[in-house]
Amino acid sequence: MREIGRTVAEWLSAGHRVAVARIVDVHGFGAVPAGEVLAVRDDGIRAGELLRGVADPVIAGAVPGALSGASSVVNVPVGESDAVAAGLACAGSAQVLVHAVSDPSVWSALAAGSPVALATSLTSGDSTTMPDGPESFVSAAVAEEASRLLGLGAPGRAVVDDVLVDAWVPTPNVVTIGGGTLAGAIAAQAALLGWEARDVSTVSEAVAAVEAFGPADVLVLLDHDPAMDEVLRAGLAHGRGFLGALGSRRTQAARRERLTAAGVPADAVDRIHGPVGLDLGARSPAETAVSIVAEVLATRSGRAGTALHATDVAIH
Repeated sequence: MREIGRTVAEWLSAGHRVAVARIVDVHGFGAVPAGEVLAVRDDGIRAGELLRGVADPVIAGAVPGALSGASSVVNVPVGESDAVAAGLACAGSAQVLVHAVSDPSVWSALAAGSPVALATSLTSGDSTTMPDGPESFVSAAVAEEASRLLGLGAPGRAVVDDVLVDAWVPTPNVVTIGGGTLAGAIAAQAALLGWEARDVSTVSEAVAAVEAFGPADVLVLLDHDPAMDEVLRAGLAHGRGFLGALGSRRTQAARRERLTAAGVPADAVDRIHGPVGLDLGARSPAETAVSIVAEVLATRSGRAGTALHATDVAIH
């Protein structure tokens, strides 16, 4: 998203007219990432993609109107053979909003790696950048949903009051403290997800890291040294990101006692995910890393980490 943000911002700054296509809703296809954008400028040059490119022919027909100021929502049906050939899991259909953009602020924010949301009317095509842009047509419910999505620390999409809200966040940064095999396994899991990861060893390094956290960022404390409580206090005071701590229940209880004795409110201590990880029966460092990353994903999505067959919530 940083690259497409940089590209669209440059196009707009150079005076090009630009249309973008964004997914409103999907049925089928398997997992479709939130936040996908296809941008087309007035000379036909493109950046980004939707649905691995299978939506392009339909979207192309709506681009001229969008460049002239007429936004539209188009239906994109994709058959089984085309879907599989494109790398999608199965056939499906999508509703896609195609509209013009003129404000470079959201694209500049994306280029800089800043969390940002774009709210666009499905009827008029009017757009506003959130949370910092003007909100002339945005209801309180739309603003609240944009704030909620940004707070999850992961790309998200919602439609509220006939307004499409896309929230984009920078790539999560995972910071481990303590090193060792488990830190390496967590870094490997992070790499599979396209996240960045690094290990730090000193209190000062760790405090600086959590004080710079955004909503998407993750701390995993592997070191049981009581001196590391300072890192958790800094993270709780900063109020952003996922704070996880390894250790037995006895270790967690002792840490809790120290933090509350130091004046940290009990409800703040409750924000620490400790022992960190979902109950997957993990034993090896690699399995433990999976359980930790799984809890991060579940927390970001507001899910309980329950088996899909045991729930009736939407899968994606």
